This record gives sequence, structure tokens and C-alpha cells, in this order.
Amino acid sequence: MRSSLTIYGEGSEDMRHVDVIIIGGGPAGISAAIWCKRLGIDHLLLEKKQELGGQLTKIQNEIIDYPGMYAENGRKIQLIFAEHISSLDCCCSLNSTVLSIDDSQKTVTVDQEGKIETIHFHYLVLASGAGQRRLGVPGEQEMLKRGEDYSATSDGPKLKNKTVAVVGGGDRAFEGAIILADAGVNVYLIHRSQTFKARSQFIELATKKSNITIMTDTQVTAIHGENRVTSISLLNHTGETSTLNVDAVFVRIGIKRNSELVEGKVDINEQGLIVTGENGQTSNSAIFAIGDVCTPSICSSIASSVGQGAMTAKYLSSLMG
Repeated sequence: MRSSLTIYGEGSEDMRHVDVIIIGGGPAGISAAIWCKRLGIDHLLLEKKQELGGQLTKIQNEIIDYPGMYAENGRKIQLIFAEHISSLDCCCSLNSTVLSIDDSQKTVTVDQEGKIETIHFHYLVLASGAGQRRLGVPGEQEMLKRGEDYSATSDGPKLKNKTVAVVGGGDRAFEGAIILADAGVNVYLIHRSQTFKARSQFIELATKKSNITIMTDTQVTAIHGENRVTSISLLNHTGETSTLNVDAVFVRIGIKRNSELVEGKVDINEQGLIVTGENGQTSNSAIFAIGDVCTPSICSSIASSVGQGAMTAKYLSSLMG
């Protein structure tokens, strides 16, 4: 990223004011910052990681549906987006974790590499996105800390002739299982019920693969292995327990919206989505939401997130006259 990217963190003792604070540096947040810059809006994008891009870096497959831009994977688009926002000298602060939001005082408290700062805002745009929903079982965090968080597309060939568990019953679980099976991996597709949310063509294709074993009414209760995953514990609907030896675990049980910062401050529906109007307006007049934190999975895309960022920034410009 170019050095022209404005990085904040060393300020005065007095509380700083920013008209629009954007939380989250994925496609939605990047787009909002770009449009704030273009429209002359005083803004600051806060991103807790050391680079912008959000979930883009985790997309291993080709990006063929973003108009005018083909990319081999999400990392390629992330680099382009980061270069774009840098070239415009947008106001961004990386390695900045938002600890809390006080909507009554219109402030956010931020930890930037150990330095705590409280910043006052006029409007807040939440673009915090979503993350993988986890099983929450013993051994899962240890597995992730070891870096055993795999992609079916990129890691499938490395797992050839090995045995893996794919947990879930939706499109991502079935598609991942199929990709792994095609790479020569022995797959156990484990789902907690007998019904699947995956599209019928995925289910039909998976059932035809001789190296995919579908286990229904079964839950993973623990993941074992000190240096790498070696096995998982299972519990079926009859109460019977068992152990399955596997070399890797792919958790594909859906996503969880990163809306914790505004819980109790804005309306959130039963699906965990922040409820918004057409311009990203939430039930709180000072808080807006864009991207995956408020978009149903079926409508989620890079393009929709970018569009929401632009639309909200333009609307905020009209509010501030």
C-alpha cells in the first residue's frame, strides 16, 4: 500500500472529532471511504487488521462477476482496492480495534496498537462484515491457532488421499465437499439434521461421489490433535458417541454477522442482520450499516457491498449539506 494512505493514531490530548467514522475495511468500507473522499466528507476508516480488504483475502476461487475486473482470487482484488484507496489519500487507520461505541455521546473508543483514543463522530457507518460461524467445541480454537483453516479450492490437492470432515449442510459445505472429492480427498460430510439447505444439484452431485460419505443427525463435539488434527468426536441423535480419524476439519456452518458493537443500539432481526433502510439507515439516526453485516447471504457480493458504500456516502453528503 502506498505511503500516501493517511494513518492516524498520534493525536493531541483533546478528543478528536470526525464527521463520519467507518468501521471495517472490506469492500463496503473501502467504497464508503472513497466516496467520502470524493464528496469532501471528513471521514476516518477504522480497520482492526494490518491490511484492508476484509474477507477478500480468503476468497480462493476466481472472481468473474465483478464488472470490468477479472481476478484469479480475492487477494488480487484486495490489492487493487487497497492501491485505489491509497492513491486517493483517504483517511484510514489500520491495526485499530474499536472497543466500544457510545451512541448517546456519539463517540467510539479505539485501541490502536495499545494506544486508547476516544473519537467523536457525527455519523457512524458500520461495515464490519461477517465471519465464519464456529462450532464452539473443544479443540477448535487450538486448530485455528495452528493455522488449520483450509480452503477446499487451494488446499484440496495437498489433502489428496487423506481423510477430512466437512461440517455443514448448506451450499458451501456441499460445494467444498465436491471440490475436495474431485481432488482425490476422502470426505465425510457431517450435518446435525436430516434436511439440507444446499441447492438440490449440489446434493445430487455429492451423493454420486464414491469418496463422499454423508452423515446426518450427527454433531461434532470435539476436535483432537496436539500438533495437527488427528480425529473428531461425534454424537448422533440416538446419543451414541464415536470417534472418526481425520486429517483436517472444514467448518462450513454459515456466517455470523459482526454486529456486537451495536447490539442494543440498533434493530437486529432474527437472522442477526442489522435492519436498514434503502440508504443504510438503521433505527438509530446516527448509525448506518453497509455490506455483509446487514445483507442476507443470498444477496451478498463484492458488487453489492461496494454499491452500498457509495450510496450511503452520497446520502450522508446530502444530510450534511
